[in-house]
Amino acid sequence: MTTKSQALLNWIDERFPLTSSIKGHLTEYYAPKNFNFWYFFGSLALMVLVIQILTGIFLVMHYKPDASLNASGVPVAFASVEYIMREVPGGWLIRYLHSTGASAFFVVVYLHMFRGLLYGSYRKPRELIWIFGTLIFLVLMAEAFMGYLLPWGQMSFWGAQVIVNLFSAIPIIGPDLSLVIRGDYVVSDATLNRFFSFHVIAVPLVLIGLVAAHIIALHEVGSNNPDGVEIKKRKDASGKPLDGIPFHPYYTVKDIVGVVAFLFFFSAVVFFAPEGGGYFLEFNNFLPADPLTTPPHIAPVWYFTPFYSVLRAVTYPLFGLDAKFWGVVAMGASVVIIAFLPWLDRSPVKSIRYKGPIFKTALVIFVISFFILGYLGVLPPTPGRTLVSQICSVLYFAFFLLMPWYSKLDKCKAEPERVNFK
Repeated sequence: MTTKSQALLNWIDERFPLTSSIKGHLTEYYAPKNFNFWYFFGSLALMVLVIQILTGIFLVMHYKPDASLNASGVPVAFASVEYIMREVPGGWLIRYLHSTGASAFFVVVYLHMFRGLLYGSYRKPRELIWIFGTLIFLVLMAEAFMGYLLPWGQMSFWGAQVIVNLFSAIPIIGPDLSLVIRGDYVVSDATLNRFFSFHVIAVPLVLIGLVAAHIIALHEVGSNNPDGVEIKKRKDASGKPLDGIPFHPYYTVKDIVGVVAFLFFFSAVVFFAPEGGGYFLEFNNFLPADPLTTPPHIAPVWYFTPFYSVLRAVTYPLFGLDAKFWGVVAMGASVVIIAFLPWLDRSPVKSIRYKGPIFKTALVIFVISFFILGYLGVLPPTPGRTLVSQICSVLYFAFFLLMPWYSKLDKCKAEPERVNFK
């Protein structure tokens, strides 16, 4: 560095911890040597978040959250989306980047969470990281749901109607709570404006704060790795982990490979199949919202369908409360229970590489059940499908609730003392 640039850097460091932050989180943050491709998805999730924020800013410049009808008899909100798609230069690309980005966000986050399951990234001392991650997932679901209403198409309107009405099943406070969420007695202009303000301002602020807390907590205790070895336990004379390498430049360069591969597939979807065959953008959502015409089948977007299937699997009342209430409880529990994994897993090892056949079998059954629940959630309910969803819901919860027992009984291999590249 030149004398002037060094002087400028010193001036900044006296007033802002720039150099120390770069060292603490990049150049002198030591990550395990044996990261594999599963560790791409954390950085990819951060990149997709940036894409969503940037495209959202441009969409807000032209979008109007107004449910009233224009001169053509079309809701203003729906017409503004059409205006973005047809009249704004590059608007169609920005809109599809945002809508496809929502699905891409959940794909990346689900894979990121699955990696945590594989390698025990929720185990001590990373419990708080896992809790922050679960909160990010919950907030992300709220953000996606509120954004789903904004195009004011048929599925947006009726999907919001169904989901908001679920809150009315809560005893005593339910009707008033659903009224507060809607801002009206039905899904209307007040609901649209309320969801717009939360989607654009409130929820993103919470999401960014949680992401920052997630990263800070991660860098405080260090990253997990496929072997489950704590690299901070063995350091050289200078205090550097023997099994670690600086995150920058090694993993920043490696992450570029993941980013390029992701953008290749993401661009292919955006340019050639932005609707995702009706899974990313339902065909009914290209029709303006009509409170007088109910679609034949109302289903949430694909990333909500596993939990929606859990809700529909509950068909019997209990303790004087109707099945709708217990369905809402089951759906909420199916998400919240993920946060308790650090205390449910009693296995002596972290990584699936060294866990026994019981855990591996349980994980396979859990994943299959999750996919079946997701598939059933997009289909109209029938007695047979309801039975299958009930079986899969039981298997889903059994994976978590029985973990304290089967994780203890499992015959595990001993973890290595150093990271293993074989």
